[in-house]
Amino acid sequence: MVEEFQNSEEQIVNALVYGLIFLVLSTIGLFLFFYFSRQKIIKKEIEKVNIKLDYQKRILQNTINVQEEERKRIAQDLHDAISSKLNVISLTTNVLIEDDSLIKTHKEALNHILNITTQTLESSREIAHKLLPPSLNKFGLKVTLEELFDEITSNTAIKIFHDIEVLDFLSKSSELHIFRIAQELINNALNHGKATQLQMKLKKGSKGFVLIFNDNGEGFKINDDTKRPGLGLQNIKSRVSILNGKLKIESSKNTGSTLTINCHSYDI
Repeated sequence: MVEEFQNSEEQIVNALVYGLIFLVLSTIGLFLFFYFSRQKIIKKEIEKVNIKLDYQKRILQNTINVQEEERKRIAQDLHDAISSKLNVISLTTNVLIEDDSLIKTHKEALNHILNITTQTLESSREIAHKLLPPSLNKFGLKVTLEELFDEITSNTAIKIFHDIEVLDFLSKSSELHIFRIAQELINNALNHGKATQLQMKLKKGSKGFVLIFNDNGEGFKINDDTKRPGLGLQNIKSRVSILNGKLKIESSKNTGSTLTINCHSYDI
């Protein structure tokens, strides 16, 4: 009788132990099932986000490529159609001015026409240069940026301090993106920030480049929800994204602004 009771008690204990082991294993199995299911869901969501970002980046790249092609077309038209015709007008006017049979008033009118033609020709060349700087393909980014700085400082009271290194690993399209970024940064600082002094550094990094731009302008509130970012800043962000870079903005009212672009890839 005692022996039967002991056997029964032992069976109950064994059943409880096996039941507890089963419960623990089931709990662990359910936990692992839900964990890996959750990981698969997260992985799929990440893949969806990456696909969406890649799609948006391709659209952005195509949009900017269309813009650059349009700039190239307009610059070519300015050079081939408008500038060439203005040169013909200028030469013809010069020939007429040298005609001794013309009276003084006619020569004065022709001189006036010549001055207007010359100014228009210079303006069209300047616009064409801004649309597509010819020195970028011939001499590279460093020379083109320095030409841009010289052009601004020679026509205004703005001071620009710069330290530009040669980035020989960049593709021509990436050089154009950086040049456009520099144009937008300068335009924003002068037109919106009312800056009188600018500084730009472009340095080669261990795996890419770093661009640092600062000004002494009015500055702005970075997290101001009442204002949408301007078109210039949106263009800068778009081009930084295409370059696989990161943009950091530091600014506040009346303290100027500093923008830092870090690109950690030679595949650009």
